[in-house]
Amino acid sequence: MFERFTKDARAVVVGAVEHAEKAGAGAVDAEHLLLALLDRETGRASLALAALGLAERGDEVREALGEARRRAGLSQADAEALAGLGIDVSEIVARVEEAHGVGAMSGDRTDRGRWSGRRSFGRGAKEIVEKALRMAVARRDRHIGDEHFLLALTVRPGVPAEVLADHGVTYEAVVRVLYGGGEAKAG
Repeated sequence: MFERFTKDARAVVVGAVEHAEKAGAGAVDAEHLLLALLDRETGRASLALAALGLAERGDEVREALGEARRRAGLSQADAEALAGLGIDVSEIVARVEEAHGVGAMSGDRTDRGRWSGRRSFGRGAKEIVEKALRMAVARRDRHIGDEHFLLALTVRPGVPAEVLADHGVTYEAVVRVLYGGGEAKAG
C-alpha cells in the first residue's frame, strides 16, 4: 500500500516514526502522525492547516497533546466526564508523578531505557491509515495524500481529533478548504 502514498504522505509516515522514536514509544500512534503533519511545510495538509490558522499555533497543539499524554492519553472530554463522577484526573496525575516521577503515566520518564528496533504502527495509527485509504477511495483519488491523513485524524475519536477541533480544525472545515473552493475560518 505504501506505493499508493504521495511523496508528502510518505514524509508524514517517516516523520511519525521519528516522533515515536524521540518519545521512546514502542509504536507509532495517531498522535505521532499529527505531530508529523504539523512539522510539514509542504503538501495539501499543511496548506489546509495554514488556511485554518493552525500553522502559527502548532506549539499550542503540541502542548495540548503533551498534556493529554501526561493524563495517560485521556482526552479532555474523558477527564471532564471523570470529574463529573468526582474523580480529579489532575490530582491522580500529580500523585502518580510525585511517587514515580514526571511523565510516569505517559511513558515520558527520563530514567527508562531507550527502545531499540523498528517501530510498528499501533492500533490508532493503523486506523488512521485505513481511514485515509477509505477516504481516498471514496473521493476516487488515485493516491493517498497527507490530506487524507489529516481528514482521518479529524474523524477518529480520540485526543488528536479533540485537540484539532479545539483549534478549529474539523472534518468539515478541512473539506471546505481542500475541496470546497476557498478558505475556511477556524472556529
